[in-house]
Amino acid sequence: MKYVNRIIEEEALKLAEGFPVLTITGPRQSGKTTLARYLFSSLPYLNFENPDTRALALSDPRTFLSQFREGAVLDEFQKVPDLLSYLQQIVDENRNGVKFILTGSNHFASMEQVSQSLAGRTAVLKLLPFSIQEIQKKIPSSTDELLLKGFYPEVYSGKVESNTFYRNYYETYLQKDVRQLIQVRDLNLFDRFIRLCAGRSGGLLNISSLANDTGLSVPTMRQWISVLEASFILMLLPPYYDNISKRLIRSPKLYFYDTGLASYLLGITSCEQMSRDPLRGSLFENMVIMEVIKHRLNQGLEPSVFFYRDSHHIEVDLVIRKGHQLIPAEIKSSKTYNPDFLKGLIYFEKLFKDRIPESWLIYDGDIEQEGKHNIINYRHWGILK
Repeated sequence: MKYVNRIIEEEALKLAEGFPVLTITGPRQSGKTTLARYLFSSLPYLNFENPDTRALALSDPRTFLSQFREGAVLDEFQKVPDLLSYLQQIVDENRNGVKFILTGSNHFASMEQVSQSLAGRTAVLKLLPFSIQEIQKKIPSSTDELLLKGFYPEVYSGKVESNTFYRNYYETYLQKDVRQLIQVRDLNLFDRFIRLCAGRSGGLLNISSLANDTGLSVPTMRQWISVLEASFILMLLPPYYDNISKRLIRSPKLYFYDTGLASYLLGITSCEQMSRDPLRGSLFENMVIMEVIKHRLNQGLEPSVFFYRDSHHIEVDLVIRKGHQLIPAEIKSSKTYNPDFLKGLIYFEKLFKDRIPESWLIYDGDIEQEGKHNIINYRHWGILK
């Protein structure tokens, strides 16, 4: 597949100018290696998935790194976390003349090692799968197909069908790497757990319910969810708090980083199935929220996104915090506009008044307008923002 330019490129180059080390993390197969090799093609490239390269690095890390005094792209660095302590010495000895690019999937141990060994020496970027804006020329014509395909680059390479990709992704990554991290021996139990999570996508996270349905303890469920968060599989959207009420919902909402994977876990294999599935609206909401998060991360910003819901079940799907300002958004999978879609936004605006410069209704319809409440099709929102 021809290289697809990523929006994050500008931020990556800027940070690489300011820091001797740039760390790029994100899900497996999100394009980290491709991005690093494209932007920093002048640097030597080393992949620690290669057992020979990994063995050399682990047997004598000081000598190994001495070959690359001016820098290198170190791919899958989480395989050799102890190497980072030696990397720190090289960086400190020649801080202005060295450039190392680290790429790897996010694991607890490796990112903790980055924080400890390279504090003040590295910038960290998170690269997620394609955004809608990045695949404008390849975007499916139907929303159902987009939800089904998801956004992983390999799905758009033309080499593999989406269902085949996600089946192999699940079997080789989720069932192997992630399952090893959480040290679960019963494959069927883990499979049941992850599919239960897919069935709860877009809903409030109820740890006790998950524990009951799997027969595991609440602490075990918390651990598994934390690992899946760190591995960029699950995303927990926190509720927005303020001092206006003590009646606010405190539980986060559960989403997947990619709707293609969620659809696969739900057993949805065709657009016809997607159009009839009761979770289609939740998957659509999931997709739009991830587009907002990608937009923020591609600028090197923290997501700073929330939802609002109180005990009266008045809800706003998405609240973006920018400093003191709050930007609420309602997300609807409908193709037809309905004035009732604005009820949550109007309620929220009354609560926070001057803190809201704009609000949005993001949906699947064609009628768009600017005004007190901006109405826009989801395919155009990222471009405008």
